[in-house]
Amino acid sequence: MVIIDMISSSTAAEVARGVSRLLLEEGYSPILEFTLPNGRRLDVAAIGPGGEMLGVEIKVALADLRGDGKWPEYLDYCDLFYFAIPPDFPHEHVPHQTGLIVADRYGGAVIKEAEAQTLHASRRKAVTISFARCAAERLSRNLDAIAMSQTPGLVISEGK
Repeated sequence: MVIIDMISSSTAAEVARGVSRLLLEEGYSPILEFTLPNGRRLDVAAIGPGGEMLGVEIKVALADLRGDGKWPEYLDYCDLFYFAIPPDFPHEHVPHQTGLIVADRYGGAVIKEAEAQTLHASRRKAVTISFARCAAERLSRNLDAIAMSQTPGLVISEGK
């Protein structure tokens, strides 16, 4: 199977897993590392049952959070925007304008709800189509890799 090397640290990967589990429980369909039309990449993006777009930026180091000036550029593409942090991260440093999720590898909890905003219909359509294409392409690549790995005599190298 093709593993998408998206999350740079094991702690960030654990937070991403917990966030994804939480979002699935809440009725959202999440994908990791979704590139927005402005070229910025969300760590986790999800579409809700009503078509709402939710974005999550994962931070596991205080220096990374303090040095991140790009997060406001995500807001124009999300109805809801959250930072997600591990349980031992100091909450008080997360920008107050955003929602907050605390997560580990097993799940997550919304500590502070994000303020909802409504995307313009044309932007929602563009983001939704991009999201659907991204998810479909990843699924197709993974299914192809699974099929190839089950072919006798064929060896697929797992990238490291």
